[in-house]
Amino acid sequence: MVPMNNQMLGIIDAAVNQHSLQDLTAGRSIGAVPFAGRYRLIDFALSGMVHAGIRSVAVFSKSPYRSLMDHLGSGKEWDLNRKRDGLFFLPSSIPHDEHVGLGSFRQFAEHLDYFQRSTQPYAAVANSYTVCHIPFQEVLKQHLESGYDLTEVCQEGKPLGLYVTKKSLLREMVEGHCAGGAQSFEEVCRKERGSLSVNSYEHSGYTAVIDSPESYLFHSLNLIQPVFREQVFHMSQPVYTKIKNDPPVKYAKNSRVKQSIIANGCVIEGEVENSVLFRGVHVGKGTIIKNSVIMQKTKIGENCRLEHVICDKDVKIGHQIEMSGTMGLPFILKKGAVQGALMNS
Repeated sequence: MVPMNNQMLGIIDAAVNQHSLQDLTAGRSIGAVPFAGRYRLIDFALSGMVHAGIRSVAVFSKSPYRSLMDHLGSGKEWDLNRKRDGLFFLPSSIPHDEHVGLGSFRQFAEHLDYFQRSTQPYAAVANSYTVCHIPFQEVLKQHLESGYDLTEVCQEGKPLGLYVTKKSLLREMVEGHCAGGAQSFEEVCRKERGSLSVNSYEHSGYTAVIDSPESYLFHSLNLIQPVFREQVFHMSQPVYTKIKNDPPVKYAKNSRVKQSIIANGCVIEGEVENSVLFRGVHVGKGTIIKNSVIMQKTKIGENCRLEHVICDKDVKIGHQIEMSGTMGLPFILKKGAVQGALMNS
């Protein structure tokens, strides 16, 4: 009898690229997109699986995956650097520009040996861009009680791209539908609705599906608010991530910060309101940042104004630059971009 806390293997599909997020995924897979000040999107599904006692997790990815691979490393931060089971990073040979849906059957078929070698009888399947706190053990419990073929996690009846099923059925689906041209797990579930019995697990907690720049900005700013943040970040079941050792935030004499997430290593000389700043961001004197997300090591000069801006990593912004978007159409600065005259520092 397999122990209750090791009945599932975890499958995270990080190969899906949302076309509308291409400005943030040009050099990284969607699971590696920074989120909530110190995390990557994949951390939420991966941490949820670990808290459910899942000891074997396979991450299916495709190029460009260096950033994701660097973030996950050996799996140490998730206690998955183990001799038996552990974290498996399974890249794909499928061309980068070819669209593949969640649970790519061609990609699963490339790595069928992973399913064959694993001893767990059930599988939890997740995408890498849904941010929520899913109790996979409860999903499995309801799945077993239902006696159905498949359990689909939903919110208000809408599927979230998270599933629990028998590993043997998953293998049958891969082997039976891959040759027929089926691309994804979701696609086959839709096709097989008539022959598969599908149970629905209703998730009521805060859920963020990050599939566009506007959803990224909206949920980033929403999670500043404790009422939403506490539904995703549980003290008893933390979201694990790669640890970075940075000095504390340095606030200059006339700086002002209101309702924001400020990560370690930042230097704040201006004003920040209702925004998320990742580690190592420098905000110059007289600069005002509102309703924005500023990623790692971005340098912003003096007397700038940024509102509804998503600023990727390593951006340099000169002095007296104004940029603004809206919640529905954020202004995006790509990784490494230079805006305005370069600063001396």
